[in-house]
Amino acid sequence: MPTSSPHIEPRNREPVPDPDFPHAPPGWSRIGAMRIARDERIGLTEAHWEAVRALQGYYARHDDGSPINLRDLHDALDEHFHAQGGLRFLYTLFPAGPIAQSCRLAGLKAPFIATDPGFGSVA
Repeated sequence: MPTSSPHIEPRNREPVPDPDFPHAPPGWSRIGAMRIARDERIGLTEAHWEAVRALQGYYARHDDGSPINLRDLHDALDEHFHAQGGLRFLYTLFPAGPIAQSCRLAGLKAPFIATDPGFGSVA
């Protein structure tokens, strides 16, 4: 009688979420974020991962179906990273826009007007 190896998961099981990213959206992975970062020439640090966690947590707390308010998100990130310099610090991490670029890494849709195709990233 064949036995299955204890480290192999059955195919119909849900993937085990990354415990470091408890609020990650479905289908998001750290490897996918690393690919995006590589394509956008971002060298990921723990500060980048903290921004991803902060964004994913913010979106999870505001998952009521209403659109994410860009100003509220700015304020929340500014407060979260206050000790490091707030949004100014985030611009050093995400030069193409701390909201737009970090949302891509976090697997989230950036709020309306965070990017404008005519002007590039505005947030």
